[in-house]
Amino acid sequence: MKNPFRTGDLKIFETKVTEEKLASFESGMVHPVYSTFALGKDVEWACRLFVLEMKETGEEGVGTFLSVEHLYPAPLGSKIKISACLESVVDREVVCSWTAEANGHLIGKGKQIQKILDKARFDQLLQSLQAQL
Repeated sequence: MKNPFRTGDLKIFETKVTEEKLASFESGMVHPVYSTFALGKDVEWACRLFVLEMKETGEEGVGTFLSVEHLYPAPLGSKIKISACLESVVDREVVCSWTAEANGHLIGKGKQIQKILDKARFDQLLQSLQAQL
């Protein structure tokens, strides 16, 4: 694992609220706004942008924590800007805080943690777990 970053460095991810990102379940549409689930997924990606530059050959990042405080709605078509801020890197743990904005409003904030692991060892664990099913 390498770390070319400093505490406070930012990664920005921009996306748009599409039909697939609306709040809906198997029973149908709940609200025609950016779902908390989609926000969480997009936040995971924004924070992973750090890990993509940190992991080396034979390593992979896995999410271990995500908090999402969804503060304000963003309707279909809204442009979303997620800012991931590197809080710390301790051993192989990468901690980010994040904020999301749309239409002039802070729509969400929280924290995300990933660990950078040896890919072969992680794959072995997954195979072992799969064999138990």
